[in-house]
Amino acid sequence: MELFEKKLSSKQIFDGKIVKLFVDEVELPDGQKAIREIVRHPGAVCVVPLTDEGEVVMVKQFRYPFGEVLLEIPAGKLEPGEDPLEAVMRELEEESGAVAGKIEHIGEIYTTVAIFDEKIQLYLARDLKFISAHPDSDEFIESTKIPLSELVKMVMNNEIKDAKTQIAILKAEKYIEENK
Repeated sequence: MELFEKKLSSKQIFDGKIVKLFVDEVELPDGQKAIREIVRHPGAVCVVPLTDEGEVVMVKQFRYPFGEVLLEIPAGKLEPGEDPLEAVMRELEEESGAVAGKIEHIGEIYTTVAIFDEKIQLYLARDLKFISAHPDSDEFIESTKIPLSELVKMVMNNEIKDAKTQIAILKAEKYIEENK
């Protein structure tokens, strides 16, 4: 059986600053019809900024949907047509005040596969030089440095709840281990 669903129609019902919501009618593999609600997102980048001392520059930020401050790696959405590498360099500087001598792509994730089409590109930044952070006018963040080994323990103990941060931290540790 082929698993592909064929789009029969699509209607945009919300056009927001960041996301757009569509209701699509699809034909299922068995010929039946179904409705799919899709949130379209421009995509994003995130980065694990690793110092020479093995610490990661993390940011603390209030996340309104959860009503709490979360510990995360620097990240941000892509601007229309923006190259992900340019975006990650921008976000790294804006949120951590760092410029990287070396940036490596370590993967891509799909965030919420049932309803979002958001893809986040994951990066590891090294050979950092620090200038000053300058977050967006609507971003209020605090930065802190935490050893990568401690962050891995925090991920495994569910002390870090943000999915992109969990995945990027674990991937960065494995990437470093395999590319010594």
